[in-house]
Amino acid sequence: MKSLLFSLLLLVVLKTQAQKHLLVDTHNDVLSSQLFTKADLGKLQSIGNFDLIRAAKGGLDAQVFSIWCDETLGDGQAFARANEEIDSLYALIKRNPKKMVLVNSAAELKQAYKQGRFAAMIGIEGGHMIEDRMDYLDSLAKRGMRYLTLTWNNSTPWATSARDEATGKLKHPGLNDKGRQIVRRMNTLGVMVDISHVGEATFNDVLATTSKPVIASHSSAYSLNPHRRNLKDEQLKALAKNGGVAFVNFYSGFIDPDYDAKEQLFLINHAKDLDSLNKLYGPYAPMKLNELYKAESDKMRPPLSMLIQHIDHMVKIAGIDHVGIGSDFDGSESYPIGLDSVTDYPKIAVELRKLGYKEEAIGKIFGGNFLRIFAENVSK
Repeated sequence: MKSLLFSLLLLVVLKTQAQKHLLVDTHNDVLSSQLFTKADLGKLQSIGNFDLIRAAKGGLDAQVFSIWCDETLGDGQAFARANEEIDSLYALIKRNPKKMVLVNSAAELKQAYKQGRFAAMIGIEGGHMIEDRMDYLDSLAKRGMRYLTLTWNNSTPWATSARDEATGKLKHPGLNDKGRQIVRRMNTLGVMVDISHVGEATFNDVLATTSKPVIASHSSAYSLNPHRRNLKDEQLKALAKNGGVAFVNFYSGFIDPDYDAKEQLFLINHAKDLDSLNKLYGPYAPMKLNELYKAESDKMRPPLSMLIQHIDHMVKIAGIDHVGIGSDFDGSESYPIGLDSVTDYPKIAVELRKLGYKEEAIGKIFGGNFLRIFAENVSK
């Protein structure tokens, strides 16, 4: 009897060890939402998708924190907002020095993982936050910026966004000479070029300009949901040829082609509440509205299987070495059923195993591919 119990215990231990992979998420917006919530992310939170307690429970080892503001903060404001959010990350690390550390290279990330410390990294979401100044780009790189998303939904004077290219009204879509100069400067600074949010013309210009592999920090598959923010199969193939990695976005609107219509009806039905929330929470009002009407909003969420289909499709098109995880947690109002916070990443591994994915392949998706491209961009 004791022998049988020991064998079962050993099997459980071995299975648990086999399932543990370095887990890196390349996109979380909690630092910008924290400006409204004032949450202490070192403590367990009842709101949002991230805190250090839940991260440990979900096996999250490293997070690239998105530094973001929308286009309403223009010159004289966007760069200051970026630094304000970076300051809040520095303060979080200072409050939790034994739990987490800022890392700036693949070697430092591996060291933090060995030490059991949570690895924090910085990604700037939106080229408008450098305010068209090369010295601001250099300054943010010195503070720890490890990727720059060239555009958010709004274009910059030097790069055009997916939203703006979709209108067809741009005279000169893509990168201009200043944009190519910025991409090359990023290559020398060890700042990964992020093409999530950019238009197809910009995407093509980036691949023709960069000397390093690039990332899509939070984008999903266009062929499964033809949203302008998702990557077409041809783009996935081109990204793979470049050596880059596409990190799958969890947002319901990028996963489920029927979500947008349901959400628009939901917003119309609750327009009065949304108007009031807009005054308090700005761009985070839809998230608050979904919290207010949780039972109703939950009915709009796609099944987890849809997200798994995106991951599997992107692997089949780009290859197992070119897909990762970029959740967009704390930056969207809805995610697939079962993905409520950073505690839920293990569910993805379970579903991938059901499709026949081996542990080595899951390890690449969960963190190995990020580690490789991080090393190829940053030599320290």
